[in-house]
Amino acid sequence: MQAFEYARPKSLAAALGLLGSAWGETEILAGGTDLLSLMKNYVVTPKRVVDIKGLELGSAGQDARGGFTIRATTTFDQLLQDKTIHDQFNALAQAAAGVSSPQIRNMGTAGGDLCQRPRCWYYRNGFGLLALDKAGKSLVPGGENKYHAILGNEGPAYFVNPSSLAPALIALGAKVRMTGPQGTREVALSDFFVIPKSETEREHAIRPDEILTEIVIPDTSKGLRSATYEVRQKEALDWPLATASVALKMKGSNVESATIVLGHIAPIPWQAKEASAWLAGKTLSEDSAAKAGEAAVRGAKPLSQNAYKVQLARVAVKRALVAAMRKGV
Repeated sequence: MQAFEYARPKSLAAALGLLGSAWGETEILAGGTDLLSLMKNYVVTPKRVVDIKGLELGSAGQDARGGFTIRATTTFDQLLQDKTIHDQFNALAQAAAGVSSPQIRNMGTAGGDLCQRPRCWYYRNGFGLLALDKAGKSLVPGGENKYHAILGNEGPAYFVNPSSLAPALIALGAKVRMTGPQGTREVALSDFFVIPKSETEREHAIRPDEILTEIVIPDTSKGLRSATYEVRQKEALDWPLATASVALKMKGSNVESATIVLGHIAPIPWQAKEASAWLAGKTLSEDSAAKAGEAAVRGAKPLSQNAYKVQLARVAVKRALVAAMRKGV
């Protein structure tokens, strides 16, 4: 990899002082499971790497306002060992459990999972975030696109968001806190992910001089029935082909309100708002779950090789809803 300056600050203030004002100058190192591979392949070539593992950002627990806070460098293993997550946030526990590699569980962090870059093979092989040719036209629609987006793919971005945790956290109404030179700001996680329009943009609302410090699940998520269902090509470590996370507020057997979020099928975690609205007021059953799955993929625009993802996403929604219905958590 290209030579770089390495810094391991002892405080958040010191870390912020080391960040650059533009993307590409500095990268933040947490678990390193994504960044190091990007640097080894010269996809990113920062002048400085700021290691934040020494900061006190690695814990999870109830906060003073009744919500549940996950600090940025909390590992997947720590998430899986947390009793509150298993007892109250079933969708999140299932999403974390989908990362099957012990090495990734011990090194990968919650903040890093949200901020990781696309797994798109065009991007990973140096063709840029949007995979544009010399004429400014995307290579994806006419190329190998079997793992690319079926929703939100009107262009110019065709990659899929790679986060394992984001769909579950968005379904649970989570927010993220980011700290920069002007202080701390809080953004709904549903607004944290953006679809870039140019190669100079990134896929997240974080600024180059900010650090994501906390993820907060609000108190209102307690008591929701939630679940995550993933469709994978293999049980060994791999990224899913499609996922669905759901969170339901129930009144008896009827759905009072629902949030359905799809993963790995769009450049951002995809909120299936039409399906969520349709399900409200309905009795939750396998039939209504199947119909919600149909509504969730309405408007999908598969590319030449990924039409199979429509069925996978449809089934993922149905099975996540059925799991939430049966689990009752």
